[in-house]
Amino acid sequence: MTDIIKIDTPTANFSDFGLHPSILKAVAATGYTTPTPIQAQALPMVIDGRDVMGAAQTGTGKTAAFTLPILHRLMQFANTSASPARHPVRALILTPTRELADQVSDSVLKYSKDTPLRSAVVFGGVDIGPQRDALRRGCEILIATPGRLLDHVEQKNVNLSQVGILVLDEADRMLDMGFLPDLDRIVGLLPAKRQGLLFSATFSNEIRKLGRSYLKDPVELEVAARNATADTVTQIAYPLASEQKREAVVHLVKSRGFNQVIVFSNTKIGTGRLARELVRDGVKAESIHGDKSQLDRMKALEAFKAGELEVLVATDVAARGLDVAGVPCVINYDLPYNAEDYVHRIGRTGRAGASGEAIALFTPDEERYLLDIEKLIKAKIPRGELELPRNTRGRSSGTRQPERNERSGRTDKRAYGSSVATTKLPTDELFYKPYVPSSSPSVLAATTVAPVSAAASKRKSLGVLLGGGR
Repeated sequence: MTDIIKIDTPTANFSDFGLHPSILKAVAATGYTTPTPIQAQALPMVIDGRDVMGAAQTGTGKTAAFTLPILHRLMQFANTSASPARHPVRALILTPTRELADQVSDSVLKYSKDTPLRSAVVFGGVDIGPQRDALRRGCEILIATPGRLLDHVEQKNVNLSQVGILVLDEADRMLDMGFLPDLDRIVGLLPAKRQGLLFSATFSNEIRKLGRSYLKDPVELEVAARNATADTVTQIAYPLASEQKREAVVHLVKSRGFNQVIVFSNTKIGTGRLARELVRDGVKAESIHGDKSQLDRMKALEAFKAGELEVLVATDVAARGLDVAGVPCVINYDLPYNAEDYVHRIGRTGRAGASGEAIALFTPDEERYLLDIEKLIKAKIPRGELELPRNTRGRSSGTRQPERNERSGRTDKRAYGSSVATTKLPTDELFYKPYVPSSSPSVLAATTVAPVSAAASKRKSLGVLLGGGR
């Protein structure tokens, strides 16, 4: 029987959980003193060795909720030996995306800096060599994406036979991305006796089924209503024509003075195109999506965190797990096809108790997605009207200018609308006059030939066909 616990009030201080002094020292260095509700309830459960399924809004501290107790439990195995054999993998944390794996790795390093525990992170899109070397040096905590972890398993770079704790972070995204076969293979490599932890921003029936198949008698922790959005995020939706959306983003960024905005697009092509168009409009922007190399994605993310970019345009896969402090606004340039993705998107703002704003731009065709979102979060998203000024090109906000095809360099006339079709081009009357045979005597004389009999003409044509005309 699964225990379900709904969390109301947090515990007063991290020291109330009996965490190891080295871990408490690292927590104090971060400036956090009061645990969030999910941390307050998860820490004692994980420390006691219970299997846990935790649901809380994005940005409420789920990573620390499992990282801190895991480090505490592994301190009994901590040693300063240089031998890799003394540092086997004892905790495995699986994440759906590279960015989330990197974020979790940063948290583990931050909280374990005063301990001899080792950690490593492996994900695709980068050279496998340095990861192989790190694994062979030994680590107690391994953070990985499923695909790259299986690559290392096949190359015999890692041994999972001593894993005592398994964590599935953002499990809903793993299911959406089709990782279930990989998860089954990985779980099959782990010891049967282990502790299992599953954390997600949303709880669906599929997630509960997954948790009960991988975990043993898990306790369910719910911080807020199922699939609810954070109270710190103000939401609003603006109806617009599709050709007005980009200008709306430019207007919002410039008029409200946003210095860090995450804009979500549904497609990789649309993400890259929007970023380029924003740059042409005078906005410092860059894109991240699945087709970009991991190095380019990390560079764009670091530039955004450093304040060098005003806008980061991202797809759902690339943006899952982004943790950027102080993001004031998230804009849904495209409404997500999956309503649960909306919860994750707006969770990029209003993090750690700060306030944030979530803006949705939708066309009449997209309104059905907005209704699905409202049904999921059980709340009405206020509608607003966005007045767009005339831009510097001297055209109204609803007029779309021609675009040039990147491959051919030609102007795309479809972007003009009906105005191009009615434009009168310069013409030459010669092209429209009917053909009239010339009656000039000299021309007639030059073209006059002797009459040829029908039989001779036939023989001559046949000879030409057979090459006799040479």
